[in-house]
Amino acid sequence: MTVIDSFASDGLPPLEEWPDLLIEPLGYPQRLNCAAALLDETIAAGHGGDIALLGDSEVLTYDELRVKVDRICHVLVGELGIVSGNRVLLRAPNNPTLVACWLAVAKAGGIVVATMPLLRRKELTEVIEHAEIGLALCDDRLLEELAGACERVVSFAELAELAADKPAVFDPVDTAADDVVLIGYTSGTSGTPKGTLHFHRDVLAVCDSFSREVLRPNATDVFIGSPPIAFTFGLGGLVLFPMRVGAASVLLEQAGPDELLAGIERHRATICFTAPTAYRRMLSVGVSGRVESLRRCVSAGEALPATVYHAWLEATGIRLIDGIGATEMLHIFISAADDDISPGATGRAVPGYEARVVDEQMRDVEPGTVGRLAVRGPTGCRYLNDPRQRDYVRDGWNLTGDAYVLDEDGYFIYQARLDDMIVSGGYNIAGPEVEQTLLGHAAVAECAVIGWPDEARGMIVKAFVVLRGGDEPALEPSDALARELQDYVKAQLAPYKYPRAIQFIEDLPRTETGKLRRYALRESGS
Repeated sequence: MTVIDSFASDGLPPLEEWPDLLIEPLGYPQRLNCAAALLDETIAAGHGGDIALLGDSEVLTYDELRVKVDRICHVLVGELGIVSGNRVLLRAPNNPTLVACWLAVAKAGGIVVATMPLLRRKELTEVIEHAEIGLALCDDRLLEELAGACERVVSFAELAELAADKPAVFDPVDTAADDVVLIGYTSGTSGTPKGTLHFHRDVLAVCDSFSREVLRPNATDVFIGSPPIAFTFGLGGLVLFPMRVGAASVLLEQAGPDELLAGIERHRATICFTAPTAYRRMLSVGVSGRVESLRRCVSAGEALPATVYHAWLEATGIRLIDGIGATEMLHIFISAADDDISPGATGRAVPGYEARVVDEQMRDVEPGTVGRLAVRGPTGCRYLNDPRQRDYVRDGWNLTGDAYVLDEDGYFIYQARLDDMIVSGGYNIAGPEVEQTLLGHAAVAECAVIGWPDEARGMIVKAFVVLRGGDEPALEPSDALARELQDYVKAQLAPYKYPRAIQFIEDLPRTETGKLRRYALRESGS
């Protein structure tokens, strides 16, 4: 296929700046359309009558989903005039129509740019301008922020009207395995979000590495979770992985702890994807008698505290599958499941990936030594027209920006984001270690630890603490409680690691994907 709109392919970084891609073992053909592989091939394997998507107001079998997708494809090509390589912005909460639009854009040869529902006009405009997007498909409830920001905006209601009389069959566009199908924008915990380019083969590669080798789902599974599909963690866990095996996916437009627990219970979900914060909050709501159907629980998006791992195991009997992924890598590349789990460690390199801990010169460091995480595999970073490509990829390896330790058994143990390492009085201190310790105190519901400027020490450890609710009498912030927490940390960690400053707050600032916005704490000025 000749790409008519070459903007994305022209925006790829030079080949010498690409990471090494270990794609050969997966054996994908040169011509490949990921939407056809996920939908048409799954139906051909006998799953047409099986439930694919369970939304708040719509349930679709694989056959019904294919008809919906193919009719949208006819609208995209025949009514809206998209050509291969055009970017199409998607904006909606998690629901079946969003998934159908995602698959239709890919099947029609377009490039998906899915955006978080909470993004505002300024943020959406930045994405639209950066990716040169001329068409947006948007849930009717979210149209306001898009008004005037994109050349053509089609509401889901209008799309349904246009699709109603279209043919029920659409032949997938003959895309190449290495044609761009997705631009994933980083979630912006700091700095300007970057657009990461992913190919049709990348979409299948994450299914055939982490999902197949670690998660190991089957067609009888029912997936559920809280991350937005615009976040690649959610895209994998709620769309790609279930569709690759013919399983069902529950799509919740609202997925707080109460809604997620209710969804698990109502749909007898078997596999859950969410962030550590959500597991902790579900435990506080109470999971007894509500999660017996679950057999797999995946945690990612931020570091999994050992306290949460053990509390979930005690309450449910399920060992949380921790994992680290990145928008740049599309999904999880270090993880472990079942008896291979080492509590407190993220895991080992997922089959198909290789990982190292290196110094500034890209030399391997000794086990037990803190260094930079470097990874390569079938997916890798390719930023769209962004000089930061040279920071993320060195010598063929993706440098994720995480500080890790590799232990003697080959497990990777998270320390902190590299820019979150605290240097205080000449000591290197990993904030997450202090956080995990504080979380062991009965008064602490959530906490975040950062470096805070200090004239004498350069930096000190400062903790922002959210106190547990529901106590009688209710816990109140006080100097005495702050001293108690400081002494608690001193008793368990080297004394230089204790938080010399503690600030009690109502809530921690987080992105829509659940990641802690540490920069917002640094800028708080308190």
